[in-house]
Amino acid sequence: MTTLSRNQRTGMKPLAWLFSLLLTLFAPALAFAGEGDVKLVFSQGDKTMLYISLVLGVGAIAVAFYIRAKILALSPGDEKMQEVGKAIREGALAYLQQQAKLMLVFIAVLSVLLFGMYQPTFGANIAGLMVVCFILGVAASYIAGYVGMDSAVNGNMRTAHAALTSYKNSLETAFLSGAIAGLLTVGLGLIGATAIFLLFGSDATKLLVGFGFGGSLAALFMRVGGGIYTKAADVGADLV
Repeated sequence: MTTLSRNQRTGMKPLAWLFSLLLTLFAPALAFAGEGDVKLVFSQGDKTMLYISLVLGVGAIAVAFYIRAKILALSPGDEKMQEVGKAIREGALAYLQQQAKLMLVFIAVLSVLLFGMYQPTFGANIAGLMVVCFILGVAASYIAGYVGMDSAVNGNMRTAHAALTSYKNSLETAFLSGAIAGLLTVGLGLIGATAIFLLFGSDATKLLVGFGFGGSLAALFMRVGGGIYTKAADVGADLV
């Protein structure tokens, strides 16, 4: 019964992935429905808040890398723990690198499609900037996912080693390892969105769609691919 349920769930993944990809492809066009002649006008107070947001985004990234350094300074455990951790890390990074190669093809195709969709309506400049923001959104999301995965596999060994002496230290290590990806995601998102508002003013709403689309696309790839990857790990663990 358990095997049947797994197969059913695995069979549904390609359909869910295809539906999500089609939805995200047409989401930018739907996002402009009803936008009309809305123009953003920022007061000095608004700009001050945007600069504060930018500083907070940079601060979130700084805290993330501070926590990462703090985690890496902890003991990774004995030789056996490090051997297993190294194998997990190699597998995780190999998966991410293979995923990046596949994503590059989709990013190239979607960039051309986005430019073709918006160039007749908004002109070549805005369409080109939207493609740039789309690529930056993909990069921001992937960087957060890549560093988060790296921090997670490094945190695994240190969490296991800490559990030998203190459950409190083990919980804190696991929590901080997971916080790195969250802080990077928020920080990069804040920086990207704030920079678009500050640099492009009234055109920011158009370009934000490209940035958000790119971030969502990378997250979709990592979510679906990661689900398949971890499912393979689950099956391997059951066999062992």
